[in-house]
Amino acid sequence: MTEEAETREPQAADPAVSVVGPSDGETIVLGTTRMRVLEDGSHTGHRLAIAESVLAPHTQGPPQHRHARHDEGFYILSGTVRFTVGDEDYDATAGTLVMVPPGAPHTFANLSDQPAVMLSTFTPDLYVQYFRDLQDVLADGGRLTPQANIDTMNRYATEPATERA
Repeated sequence: MTEEAETREPQAADPAVSVVGPSDGETIVLGTTRMRVLEDGSHTGHRLAIAESVLAPHTQGPPQHRHARHDEGFYILSGTVRFTVGDEDYDATAGTLVMVPPGAPHTFANLSDQPAVMLSTFTPDLYVQYFRDLQDVLADGGRLTPQANIDTMNRYATEPATERA
């Protein structure tokens, strides 16, 4: 350790540590999916957002799509989530990490009889607002149709994938 590091005093501009407890975070409910936003980007300079999602049994995900400006990661905590990437299906069980780079077509669903829980990352945090906007569609009396999903995705550098849109 350098002498400078040993004697450095905390600065007023030092970032605050964010701690989100088990019952904290913003909750977003989208039909049979409940999302808890653990980090919306406000503590990471908008470089990273993290959410925990609980997918009820037999929950279909969004239309297959591509992100142009962000990576998306999914870590399965419990249950099984079916990821469709182009024409390939992958059943991800607890302990599996799925990383989706910009441009990769993907969607997911819980086809099982048990809930599935996954931790998602978004880098940068751009896509958290997409989920808030979808919740607003429901709050305004709308339905989460594939077209409503696509219309909202388009606002966040995301488009339907042609393979299985």
